[in-house]
Amino acid sequence: MNTARLDRVALAGTVVALATLQLCLRPATPVDETRYLSVAWEMWTRGDFLLPWLNGEPYSHKPPLLFWLIHGLWSLFGVSEVAARLLPVGLSLAALWWSQRLSRRLWDDPAVARLVPWLILGSVFWNNFQSLLQFDILLALTALVAWEGVMVSLRAPLRGGTQLATATALGLLAKGPVILVAILPAVLLAPWWAIAQRPSNWASWYAGCLGALVAAAAMALAWALPAGLAGGEAYREALLWGQTAGRMVDAFAHPSPWWSYLWWLPLMCLPWTVWPQLWRALRRVRCGDQGTRFCIAVLLPALLVFTLISAKQPKYLLPLLPLMAALAARALVSANQGRYRTRFVALLLAASGILLAALPVLDVGPAWLSQVQPLWGLLLLVAAALSWFPALQLGAVVRAAAIAVSVWTAVVSSALLGPARPVLDVRPVSRVLAQLQAEGHRLAYLGKYHGQFHFTGRLLQRIAPLASREAVDAWLSEHPNGYLIVNYKSAAPRLDARVPVYPYRGGVLVVWPAGELLSDPARLDGLAGNA
Repeated sequence: MNTARLDRVALAGTVVALATLQLCLRPATPVDETRYLSVAWEMWTRGDFLLPWLNGEPYSHKPPLLFWLIHGLWSLFGVSEVAARLLPVGLSLAALWWSQRLSRRLWDDPAVARLVPWLILGSVFWNNFQSLLQFDILLALTALVAWEGVMVSLRAPLRGGTQLATATALGLLAKGPVILVAILPAVLLAPWWAIAQRPSNWASWYAGCLGALVAAAAMALAWALPAGLAGGEAYREALLWGQTAGRMVDAFAHPSPWWSYLWWLPLMCLPWTVWPQLWRALRRVRCGDQGTRFCIAVLLPALLVFTLISAKQPKYLLPLLPLMAALAARALVSANQGRYRTRFVALLLAASGILLAALPVLDVGPAWLSQVQPLWGLLLLVAAALSWFPALQLGAVVRAAAIAVSVWTAVVSSALLGPARPVLDVRPVSRVLAQLQAEGHRLAYLGKYHGQFHFTGRLLQRIAPLASREAVDAWLSEHPNGYLIVNYKSAAPRLDARVPVYPYRGGVLVVWPAGELLSDPARLDGLAGNA
């Protein structure tokens, strides 16, 4: 087996081993993972693969590509949580492979290309995020394919334009117009970054790229327009305008100050952000080659746009990590600093080990943190000592650091997810709700219901969301044999042995029989604060 193939096997083995451990330790977590599973489940049970559904209503927050991929796996392997949750792991492997492919096209340097996927995997954010059922790694994969299409179009306009159109359409169907934040800078700034390969006529090239983007929009609209007609006016308005506009200005979800990414991004890229030799290499970077210019042309405008958009979350930057890793790899290879040390990783492991060992006595955060066993912290300290390698060659130190970060993730996951599992696992309460629905009882949820229980309980009927005390009173009167689900986030309810309690995130879930609340209306007095 040659070195390149052995490297790919080691990369895939690291990803699969870590993801397997994460999936075994962690249930599908509320509210995002359980919600997306429930959307896929409701589409599946309805036999409606045009319109996403959640709790009996059209779901406008996300396009359908991720749900379609889940359906594809279910059609092959049967409906299961495992099949769906393996999807992001496969997407992560594909994105790592395509990042290597794109890097080879950017610089035609095998040394750079071999480093890139390890630098991506070795960042703590990607390392932990790759097993989560989310849209962002899928979006990253479509961006990588689109960027390569832009580069190919410089010498093969038809082939590159077709790849750009297809990847952009898939990005639109994965997470909407946000894919354009990553793609448009590469197209608009092409005369600056395209040094080694330039089209014979820029006007014709831009016309081809515009045609590709129009074709991508047409492919996405081939789903969006029929879905908008099927979903009704409110769904259509939210899908075609409300979701995008509502996140850009005065965000209705995840609003954060403009400077949030200035401290999120360095944390996401640990441990590389505390590697002195990487910073020394980056200081020597010059914008003299096409690959470096391409990365800068995409990263700076995209980061500026994400900073200006009102809605912010660390995961929004995840599609940009491959280009950051590519730029870092190019800088490291070009600097040629000879031997490298892994002390920066050892220090991260040691600091985390001390913190983990001290958690039971710090008395911070949720109560389950006090149950973390100090032995896990000692294990990280041992790992820190073992990772204090002598000076290594560049490739070896990057691989060793990425594997050490994977060990760090495995240990931290093992330490935290054991005590946290009861507050993350909604399967026990979902089974109870499924039994109640099977017996003919109606269910309601106080507050906004995110579909936490539909897939895990394989529920087939709607859970009515109730937003106010008045709505609760009316629903209880109409359904005296029903059950009201309340998430007590802080205030402890008055209970007796007949009403079970389920731990849930930072509080508890109570499934109240309507008769209990009707017979003792005083119990309703404390419900308003939990809506």
